[in-house]
Amino acid sequence: MKSLALLVLGMGLVTYIPRMLPMVLLGKVNLHPFLSRFLQFIPFAALSALIVPGILSSTNSTTSAVAGGVAASILAFFRLNVMFVVLGGILGVFFWELWLTP
Repeated sequence: MKSLALLVLGMGLVTYIPRMLPMVLLGKVNLHPFLSRFLQFIPFAALSALIVPGILSSTNSTTSAVAGGVAASILAFFRLNVMFVVLGGILGVFFWELWLTP
């Protein structure tokens, strides 16, 4: 039990230190405006890289998956609740499969 606690503590430190060090060491550094603007887009790019492959492999048909992704993107553009965005994506796939797939 003691070794398990030490293992969990070690894993916590290994994940915490790389997140804490940049904030502590670079907290007062003024970045060039171009670099600052560039870094603001990293979360969107990383999220897209995680989501898009999942969307494309979510159904047997790539076209229905794209239809669901487009439906969800349109709803998200209008800043609807996340639940409505997810349901809209599901309904987009459902109706595409229902009406447009032979």
